[in-house]
Amino acid sequence: MHSTIANGVVKSIDTSAAEQIEGVVKIVTCFDVPQIKFPTAGHPWSTDPHHQDVADRLLLTSRVRFYGDDIAAVVAENEVAAAQALRALRVEYEEYPFVLDVQEAMKPDAPLLHEEFPNNILAHTTIRNGNYEEASREPGLIKVEGWYDTPTVQHCHIENHMCFASMEAGRIVIYSSTQIPHIVRRVVGQALGIPWGKVRVVKPYIGGGFGNKQDALYEPLCAYLSTVVGGRLVKLDCTREETFVCNRVRHAIRTHIISWVRPDGTFAARKIECFSNQGAYASHGHGIVAKGMGAFPQLYPCPNVDGDAYTVFTNRPAAGAMRGYGIPQAMFAGESHIEDVCRVLGVDSLEYRRKHMMPVGFVDGFSKNENHSDTLNQVLDKGEAWMDYSRKHREYENQTGPVRRGVGCALFWYNTAVWPISLESCSCRMVLNQDGSIQLQTGETEIGQGCDTAFAQMAADAVGIPVSDVHVVTAQDTDVTPFGTGAYASRQTYVGGFAIAQTGALLKERILKYACELTRQMPALLDIVDGRIIRRTDGRVLMTLGELATEALYSLSHSEHLTAESTYQIKNNAYSFGCSFAEVEVDIPLCKVKLLKLINVHDCGKLINPQLAEAQVHGGMSMAIGYGMSEELKFDPKAGRPLNNNLLDYKLSTMMDHPHLEAQFVENAEPTNPYGTKALGEPPACSGAPAIRNAILNATGVGIDVAPITPHVLFAAFEKAGLFEKEETAHV
Repeated sequence: MHSTIANGVVKSIDTSAAEQIEGVVKIVTCFDVPQIKFPTAGHPWSTDPHHQDVADRLLLTSRVRFYGDDIAAVVAENEVAAAQALRALRVEYEEYPFVLDVQEAMKPDAPLLHEEFPNNILAHTTIRNGNYEEASREPGLIKVEGWYDTPTVQHCHIENHMCFASMEAGRIVIYSSTQIPHIVRRVVGQALGIPWGKVRVVKPYIGGGFGNKQDALYEPLCAYLSTVVGGRLVKLDCTREETFVCNRVRHAIRTHIISWVRPDGTFAARKIECFSNQGAYASHGHGIVAKGMGAFPQLYPCPNVDGDAYTVFTNRPAAGAMRGYGIPQAMFAGESHIEDVCRVLGVDSLEYRRKHMMPVGFVDGFSKNENHSDTLNQVLDKGEAWMDYSRKHREYENQTGPVRRGVGCALFWYNTAVWPISLESCSCRMVLNQDGSIQLQTGETEIGQGCDTAFAQMAADAVGIPVSDVHVVTAQDTDVTPFGTGAYASRQTYVGGFAIAQTGALLKERILKYACELTRQMPALLDIVDGRIIRRTDGRVLMTLGELATEALYSLSHSEHLTAESTYQIKNNAYSFGCSFAEVEVDIPLCKVKLLKLINVHDCGKLINPQLAEAQVHGGMSMAIGYGMSEELKFDPKAGRPLNNNLLDYKLSTMMDHPHLEAQFVENAEPTNPYGTKALGEPPACSGAPAIRNAILNATGVGIDVAPITPHVLFAAFEKAGLFEKEETAHV
């Protein structure tokens, strides 16, 4: 049961009527559950308390902090009985004032959500490079200032979150639609106050996640409910309406940027303030806005930068991880601002980017990431050529008439995995079968993005067998699967590559050592090529791997089950860059934008599987279109209630809204990775929205600083800019 107020306290819940409904097994309220607070974020655990997530959730809560908070649960024999019982519960609340806006929540008189966080500020971090105040006083500087707002949106994966829990031999077994089975195991143990080994989590095939399932969502509650009904199987299945509100959303971030620019275009000083709307609970918390702010001094280096990032509790649904992890918000603000700077200076924005973006050889002092290649120029070259951007940009300037066209571009900055902020570790197990094929297991999860295919290709390369001979065990089971932290941070191919390469080498070494006994050849003279044991000196095939595997397992003189397992801790990170170019048609009287063309160009290192890479980019571009043009979860300012938490009223981008989506690549092999690969999962969602915004600016001369750019937003902006009056004058 979910609360019907946005802020307050549950005084009582009358369960008497609900208990009489046939089929009801158990009713559990917020007054019945253990008062153990636990974290939910899918971050690697740390023994260092400073690197542990905020523990602020209960299984059910009497202290309501958003409209939809979990206050009671009904266990019933069927869904009809459960629904009837929920309607029969009678709740008495003490209602408090609520706050939805991030900066309003920081005011001294704002309602306080968590007593331990004054002014509702979960965290505040800074960047202090050089001396901003002194540098901004340099004579002759031009000040460019802007405020940029991004919306609350939801992941809208095909499959909603659901989980099953039961007890077997005194242990809790959970089947869950999750990205992070090993982390969920730990969180369930923490939430229930039981040893983590008493929890088993199985992740089967699942239908997408995009970061929403990088939280422990309802697995702890589902596990607890099973324990109170004698270990019987309990299912918790979120509806789409619940998924919008009671799972996680993307952080709405408001960004304030000031750039002090010399007449030649160089930055003298820059300032950024970011205000991240966390919603009611910490979840992934400050990591999102901190990452976004961290990109600011890197993509366009400046010697004097002041930055302040705030993550603030409000009475909205909890915000968590979502594809891009703060970078779509940061790129909307940062790349919109770069375009505004160029407009003030009267310079070509593409050439401006080329002059002032991160140079080759740049090294970030914190992550030690290095820009090894001239990637940024290379991706701009490809995008500019495909869009015919420079010609169109000049042609579309200073248009008149009711319908106008424009082109825009935007860069993005991204990194790969989470080191050095958090642990990066991956484990892999390979087992040689009797026919010479191998079974491959990792703790990194397939959630629809195709990592199992990429892992199979890597393993085939590492061992020396056809990819068809690699059988990936796609379901993770914490009882048998090697440890891995899961699918997030665009880490899987990069991180998995280390463990697969290392484990493959170990298995190959053991195979060749056994082959030495059978062939009487030195191991150094042997190799495995296409599933055959060959002699390096002359390429002669000595036996098939299947023949060796069968002999090894069934030999009466030396029987050995050939396997390998290893863990690799990664202490590297890698930049992943790219860009978007968009072309739009703007109908000024109708305040309507039609997207005509969109291209993304990425450098994700060496492409492991080009088809999967292109599919990833297309999916991210679709999310960027919705983010820039239509999607926003809205709230009633009088009640704090979500207004459009369904797929009818929430304007998700569909195929009808898409032009041709062009995906192109630049391949600069990443030198820190054994397969030369780096991030691609999240980057495609990062730069599309600002490219669309900048195309509208090129078409109309009006810079829109709020996403999504809907007809309502355009009407207000066009009216303020006087475009309607100009059109009327032109028609007189």
